[in-house]
Amino acid sequence: MIESMLARTEYIDDVSRSPLSLYDPPHLSSLIYCSLCYSGQVGLGRTSHMVCSHRWLLDYNKHRCRHNRHWEQDRKPPSLARFSYLHMKYLFFSWLAVFVGSWVVYVEYSSYSELCRGHECKNSICDKYRKGVIDGSACSSLCEKDTLYLGKCLSAKPNNQVYSGGWGDLEGVIKCQMEEIPHYNLGAEMEHRKEASPFNKPTKGTSVEKFKEMVLSHLKTKVGEQANLPDLVSLVFSVADYNKDGLISLPESRSMWALLQLNEFLLAIVLQDREHTPRLLGFCGDLFVIEKVPNAPLYGISLPWVVELWIPAGVRRSMDQWFTPSWPRKAKISIGLLELVEDVFHGTYGSFLMCDVSADGFGYNDRHDLKVMDTRHIVPEATFQKAMRERRCDMEEDCLYGADCRTSCDLTKHRCTPEVTQPNLAKACGALKDYLLNGAPSDIQEELEKQLYSCIALKGSAEQMEMEHSLILNNLKTLLWKKISHTKDS
Repeated sequence: MIESMLARTEYIDDVSRSPLSLYDPPHLSSLIYCSLCYSGQVGLGRTSHMVCSHRWLLDYNKHRCRHNRHWEQDRKPPSLARFSYLHMKYLFFSWLAVFVGSWVVYVEYSSYSELCRGHECKNSICDKYRKGVIDGSACSSLCEKDTLYLGKCLSAKPNNQVYSGGWGDLEGVIKCQMEEIPHYNLGAEMEHRKEASPFNKPTKGTSVEKFKEMVLSHLKTKVGEQANLPDLVSLVFSVADYNKDGLISLPESRSMWALLQLNEFLLAIVLQDREHTPRLLGFCGDLFVIEKVPNAPLYGISLPWVVELWIPAGVRRSMDQWFTPSWPRKAKISIGLLELVEDVFHGTYGSFLMCDVSADGFGYNDRHDLKVMDTRHIVPEATFQKAMRERRCDMEEDCLYGADCRTSCDLTKHRCTPEVTQPNLAKACGALKDYLLNGAPSDIQEELEKQLYSCIALKGSAEQMEMEHSLILNNLKTLLWKKISHTKDS
């Protein structure tokens, strides 16, 4: 009996093209009702089978409609489901963005608080100045008059504090050492070692003549044996005597001795009469102030590190060349770099090596004269050679200082050789190649490219090929000057 009803149900469902499940709740209740009808256990048992079947169909349809209505109410429409999914996705990515952003802010703040400790530097310097330990041309302005102030933090290392700032009407860059004095030891990439106090020499009771001997011995170690070293000592004493009274006090001498340990300050004194080195404005202890370079770096733009990660190296180099002056002005700036190479190669007080010739280390003023911004990696050749002789090596990569000063490794002795494999001029030409060739006039493009590649190919120390070195340098300068000499940019 039930099987016949199921057959009829399936037939009806086939007609409606909506097959039913035997496990659908309204279907089951209707089947039970019909079976009771046929068995006579309900009041309709005396009716015909057709009446019962008809009643069953009506009852079934009523239950199915009611059930479907509740089912549709319980089930979410597809658009609502999609909205919930998108909503959850939005919440997840919002949370992720907040988390990553908070982490970046924390890292940047931690880095900033570690790198930028100018207030600590100022407090330390001024405390020693008030106690009479140190003195200098910038001490009164920094600690008493407050006319020398620290502005934007530019530090790249915690122990070398760098700030832009102002001194009256002058704009400058303030550099201060924190906790450690960088002693020139190339054996471990400008190793730093702590001293009990950077201002403990000369000691009380040291005569001026004794202090001169100390300075002479120190400079001989730095720049090597030079015939005119006494002149360099006199230059150092003229800078130390900031009030020009002809006397060097103990606080002044302590400040100068601490500053002479810094290669950057030594180079500022050696090249202070050259136009491509920022002027030394003043000092106090181991803090010193130099002239600010208004346009820096030499070319390119500074981008956030997050953006840098997604830019290919080739695209980055092309972008750097977009943000440069006109070609005649680039030529004048390039001539300045070539003149700087001349200044540091067999200069008045010895030879220096340029160990990081990158755009970040140079800038230019409003007249487009090149200025050195970072002289920490322009090192005395004598000191470099002495340190390299003592450096142990197992491969060529062990004999590298900075980015550009490389020597070879003597594998029989496992020691680095003292002579650099590439002179300053070759490194300068490598930095200028793309800078000069991009936008160069067509009538000198080929000759300029030829001379630049000849320059880059220079090998060995400049002493070994002094004639070729001078010839290439003069040819490049002449080619550039001839092209821009008739323009206002010259």
